[in-house]
Amino acid sequence: MDIETVGVVGLGNMGRGMAATLARKGFTVLGYDIDVGRRGAVEAQGVRFVDSLGEVLRRADALVFSLPLARDVEAVVTAEGGLLSRHDRKVVVVDTSTSDPGTTRRLAERLAAAGHALLDAPVSGGPSGAAEGTLTMMIGGAEADYALAKPVLEAMSARAPHVGPSGAGNIVKLVNNLLVAAHLVTTGEALRLSEAAGLSAEEAVKVVNTATGRSAISEVMLPRWVLSGTFDSGFSAGLMRKDVRLALELAAECGVALPLSAEVRRIWQDTQGSIPDAEDFTRMADYRARKEAH
Repeated sequence: MDIETVGVVGLGNMGRGMAATLARKGFTVLGYDIDVGRRGAVEAQGVRFVDSLGEVLRRADALVFSLPLARDVEAVVTAEGGLLSRHDRKVVVVDTSTSDPGTTRRLAERLAAAGHALLDAPVSGGPSGAAEGTLTMMIGGAEADYALAKPVLEAMSARAPHVGPSGAGNIVKLVNNLLVAAHLVTTGEALRLSEAAGLSAEEAVKVVNTATGRSAISEVMLPRWVLSGTFDSGFSAGLMRKDVRLALELAAECGVALPLSAEVRRIWQDTQGSIPDAEDFTRMADYRARKEAH
C-alpha cells in the first residue's frame, strides 16, 4: 500500500523537524498540535497545519506521533471517531515518543484488532537530526508493518533498524537514555575533579576524547552545549527524568536490581531545584554550576 499523506501529531522540537523533513522528501504532510501558535513555523516548511486531530487521523496514510507521555499517545490512538473507527485502509502509526513497553504492546493490540498497526520508534539525534533527516530510530513491531512503513522511516532517519517485536524499540531507548543520564552525571563530576586539581576541563576533555573514557557526552554534547554555555540541545531535564523513571520502573517489573542506576535516578531527582524540568538536560554535565553548588 502506497503512503502519500503522512500525519504528524505533535509539532514540538522533534515533531516539527520530522514533519518538515517528510515534506521536503515529497510526502504530503498534515500536522496537528494543540498549540495553534506553531502553525506559521510549520506551514513555512511545507506542512499543512490542521486544526482538527480527527481530520489528521482520518486522512493520513501513515501517522507519526511525537508526544511527551504514554498517556498522550493512548489519548490520540483512542480518540473518538479516529483510528479505531477507520476501515478504509491499514494505517501504520510510527510512535517516536519514548514510552513504556507495556503501554505500547497494549495499544498495538488494539490497533491490530481495528486493522491498523503500531511501531514503537523512539529516536536519537535531537532536533537537528529531526530537521536533517539523520535520526537514529529503534523500531519495535511486526516485520510486515516495518516493511510497510519503511519509506517514512527512511525519509526521517539515517538508521532505523528493526530491533524486535512490539515494545523492543522502547526497551532499547530506555537502555540508551539510562546510559546517557549516567554519563552526564559522571562526566560532569570528572570535569569538576579536573578543575579542582588544577587542570581545565577543556584540556582534560581533549585527552579524554582520544582515550577510553570518551563518550557521546564528551565528544558531542560537551563541546556543543556545555563548554559553549548554550545549553540548547532541545531536550529537557524533565524528559530525561521521565525516561530514567521509566527505565527503573521497567527494571522493577523485570525483577532486576540496578543499584548504580538507582543512584543516578536519585541524583536527577534531587537536582530539580538547581536544574528545573524546563532546563536543557545537558546542564547536568555543567561542571561549573555543580562546582559552585558545592
